[in-house]
Amino acid sequence: MPSQMEHAMETMMFTFHKFAGDKGYLTKEDLRLLMEKEFPGFLENQKDPLAMDKIMKDLDQCRDGKVGFQSFFSLIAGLTVAHKTIS
Repeated sequence: MPSQMEHAMETMMFTFHKFAGDKGYLTKEDLRLLMEKEFPGFLENQKDPLAMDKIMKDLDQCRDGKVGFQSFFSLIAGLTVAHKTIS
């Protein structure tokens, strides 16, 4: 039986692939949809209308319009740290 942490890791991988599909990466639109569905409070609370553009720019290390799983995981880590700081 998987531990809670293993289950959380599986959930992150499943969620990434759910939005990335067979191509194996997220586009800006994929990322926006993921954020809207999985982190609705985050986008609703953003005062900066360019927040998604900035997030994509930060995550798209190669500047090719693609966000891989490692960058997605960095986003999750950053949101977790930000949430802990706010709580």
